[in-house]
Amino acid sequence: MGHWFYRNIVEPGKLPMLLALVSFMLTFLVTRTVTRLIRAGRGPFKNIAPGGMHIHHVVPGVILIVIGGFGAVGNGREGPAAAVCAIVFGIGAGLVLDEFALILHLDDVYWTEQGRQSVEVVVIASALALLVLGGFSPLGVDQLTPDERQDRTSLILTLVFNFLFVLIALFKGKLRMALLGTLIPFLALFGAVRLARPGSPWARRFYRNRPKARARAGLRSFHHDRRWDRPRRKLQDLIGGAPDRLPVRKR
Repeated sequence: MGHWFYRNIVEPGKLPMLLALVSFMLTFLVTRTVTRLIRAGRGPFKNIAPGGMHIHHVVPGVILIVIGGFGAVGNGREGPAAAVCAIVFGIGAGLVLDEFALILHLDDVYWTEQGRQSVEVVVIASALALLVLGGFSPLGVDQLTPDERQDRTSLILTLVFNFLFVLIALFKGKLRMALLGTLIPFLALFGAVRLARPGSPWARRFYRNRPKARARAGLRSFHHDRRWDRPRRKLQDLIGGAPDRLPVRKR
C-alpha cells in the first residue's frame, strides 16, 4: 500500500491535490454538521454576529483561499509548505462553496430550495477533483503516445472538437455532462447530440419554430426529472440538510 501511495500520489506530485481535496470535503461536512446543529438549536454552536451583523463563513473562506492559493503558487508542489498551503486552500474552498448559492443569488438562501445549489456544486467539484487525482487530465492529453504528441494537427483537432462538444452541452443545459466532458474525452458528445433541456439557450434559439422538438424535449426532460429528482433531492438532504418548508397559506 505504501509503495502504491508513493508511486501514484507522492512521486507524481499529487499529494497537495489529495490534501486539498480531503480538507475540502471534511470542511464541507463539518460545516454542514455545525450549521444543522445551529439550525436545530442543539450544541454550543451559534452564529457569529458581532454588532448584530451576521458574518457568513464564506468570508473566512475567501481569506483562506487567497492565502492558500498564493502560497501554493509561490511554493510549488513539493515540500511541507506546499502541503500546508493545499490544506489551507481546501478548507477555504469548502467554506466558500458551502455558501455558493448565497454568492450566486446575493441573498441568504442557505436553507431554501435555492440553497440546494451549494450542495450540488460541492458534489460536482469533488467529482472533478477525484477525476484529476485519479489520473485524468483535461481532454486526455496525458494518454497520448509520443508519436501522437508529435502529430500536432490531430491533437489540435481533438482539442477543438471536444471543446465544441463541451460548449454545445452547456448551451443545451447539460452542465454536469459539460464539466465532466472537459476531463473525460468526448463525454460531452452525449450531451451535445441529445435534445436540449427546455429553457436552455439552445432550445430558445433552435426550437423556437419546431413545436415537435419542443414537445419532445419537454417530455424527455419531464421523464428524466421525474425519475431522478427524488433520489437527487434525498441525497442532497442527506448531505446538506433539507430546506425550510414554506408555510401553507390558508384561504
